[in-house]
Amino acid sequence: MSADPAVRREIPDATVARLPEYLRSLSRLAEQGVLSVSSEELAAAVGVRSAQLRKDLSHLGSYGVRGVGYEVDTLALEISRALGLTQDWPVAIVGMGNLGHALASYSGFVTKGFRIVALFDDEPGLRGEVVQGVAIQPFRELPARHALDPISIGVIATPAVAAQAVCDRLVEVGVRSILNFAPAVLSVPDDVDVRRVDLSTELQILAFHAQQKAFGALEPFAAARGLDGRTASEAVAT
Repeated sequence: MSADPAVRREIPDATVARLPEYLRSLSRLAEQGVLSVSSEELAAAVGVRSAQLRKDLSHLGSYGVRGVGYEVDTLALEISRALGLTQDWPVAIVGMGNLGHALASYSGFVTKGFRIVALFDDEPGLRGEVVQGVAIQPFRELPARHALDPISIGVIATPAVAAQAVCDRLVEVGVRSILNFAPAVLSVPDDVDVRRVDLSTELQILAFHAQQKAFGALEPFAAARGLDGRTASEAVAT
């Protein structure tokens, strides 16, 4: 069952962050020919509690059917609508180094409703290069390109030193959604949404958790050996 979108309550940010994971799992189930899925099965596939999943989906007005669960295709469509993926989103990438090239070549954008319409880089050697049918242009061409086909989302894949200037220019021409891969905190007006993807930070967080697991594994060994009252982490440090 699904409530009218017009009467849906505002969806919390934490729920929005989980919706793409639900959609990804539903897409896999659809590819496997699965027609319906229980909240427990879908929650397990995503790695959340079933109660959390049901609460998240209630914000969409979707409650499933007792004894049957959720229709996979219907729920996937509901989530796609909630995320805005049933419409076309023109995207521009600024910075065509290794990361920019990888992003521009990613075929998954097209299937998720995102269309790469412009690629920008001021490196003379890249000018005119075509990636997935789109030619790389100098960044000064942004206003003209935006006027021709308004850009909904700007992706910044430049070095940190250039990120704020690029962001300012995107905002100036009217782009209100920015995905920032540069290791820099951007200052934007209140009506501009910025999502930051910092790969180095994510790696550092993983390193922390890996270190904690290693220390945890050493604690029983340290206790058995009697390391002069030292903890396993202190023993490793020495």
